[in-house]
Amino acid sequence: MKQQQRLPEAPGRRQFLTGMGALGALLATGSLTACGGAANAAGPEDVRFWHLLSGGDGIKMAAMIDKVNASQRAFRVTPTVLAWGPPYYTKLAMASVGGRPPEVAIMHAARVPGYAPGGLLDPWDLDLLAQHGVREADFAPRIWENSKEGGKVFSIALDSHPFIMMYNTDTAAKAGVLRGDGRLEAISDPATFKAVAAELQKVTGKHGLSYGYLGDGAQMWRMFYTFYKQHGADFELVQGSRAKVDRDVAVDVLEFIAGLLDDTIATRSGDGGTAIAEFAGKASGMFFSGVWELPTMKAAGVPLDAQPIPTLFGTPAAFADSHAFVLPHQLDLNEERRRSVYAFVAEMLKGSLRWAEAGHIPAYQPVVRSAEYQALKPQAHYAGAADIINYDPRAWFTGSGSDFQAYFAENVQNVFLGRIKAKDGWDAFVKRLDTLLSKPQPV
Repeated sequence: MKQQQRLPEAPGRRQFLTGMGALGALLATGSLTACGGAANAAGPEDVRFWHLLSGGDGIKMAAMIDKVNASQRAFRVTPTVLAWGPPYYTKLAMASVGGRPPEVAIMHAARVPGYAPGGLLDPWDLDLLAQHGVREADFAPRIWENSKEGGKVFSIALDSHPFIMMYNTDTAAKAGVLRGDGRLEAISDPATFKAVAAELQKVTGKHGLSYGYLGDGAQMWRMFYTFYKQHGADFELVQGSRAKVDRDVAVDVLEFIAGLLDDTIATRSGDGGTAIAEFAGKASGMFFSGVWELPTMKAAGVPLDAQPIPTLFGTPAAFADSHAFVLPHQLDLNEERRRSVYAFVAEMLKGSLRWAEAGHIPAYQPVVRSAEYQALKPQAHYAGAADIINYDPRAWFTGSGSDFQAYFAENVQNVFLGRIKAKDGWDAFVKRLDTLLSKPQPV
């Protein structure tokens, strides 16, 4: 049944100032840039859905939305795709401040701490979610805990997409580093990892490992944070305090990574495209990257398997983020449309086997436990990474696509290139963090 759509009320002074503070935060981090796309006008029966997924992910997302739309007549989801990164997050913030946001949107879960405290997002009604068959018990503990801000749940994860290791099974077999079950031999310390990489390099004649990082702070951070957390080290960012970090561990990790970039184990001067082309061209035996690169390697015909990053420093850990559903703050939303949003999200979670085909690990555990998912290879072989993931340290300036990763690159890339000492690069990065933490949180 259609209901007459009420025009949103004008924002009050407090909300306006809160929203402008949020936009000020975006300006402070260099994120207020031109936005792509425009919201579609929505009728009373429509659910407007914004996301930032393009390419193969965008195709999968469109197919999932089409399936939900075709399965019922109570509502219709109208998607709008905006440019990834700062343009998307800026547009979403501006829409919330202006009182014209979509009913539901996708955010990277690690970005939520920068939005929820400023009133740009509404919390989820867990009772209404449960009515649609979605409960806390359906998610891995680390994913659910990360969804909370101030004790309330502000994001519902569609997936986790960790930093993982893929390997060429043909190359590994020739190198003699496969077990009887066809999986890579166990690697539990740096020396063994380097030894395996050396055997793979003998077969490829070029490199044992492909890892691209030049000009890509996200890739530098993913690898660093994975090994940093494998040491069990803390990394806490509290506004008004200095960054709580373990300097000795950080320096050791940076030196370890720089040591891998010796032009034998891995190239010292490779970017993301170089690493992808190298592994796809069978010029290396292992590949460190995100799960989203799996379709590329399958399309290239690489005989591969995959697993979580080997635990080299004692504590199983992997960097990850999640694509998560959020509720941009609404000035007015009728009950019919609100319930449609919850029904839509529940159906997307339950239909996320298709999303898993793109490499992502579904956050909704009933899908992961299904026979259909367990038959997906190599996805099922790295699904356990969801139990050991680590999101970015929580702060208003961290998260995927944020300037936090750019700050890391500014100070660490020259460490990886062998141009400066690890301790100097690390100290400069922490100084930048302390400066940000010394100022009042904008939101």
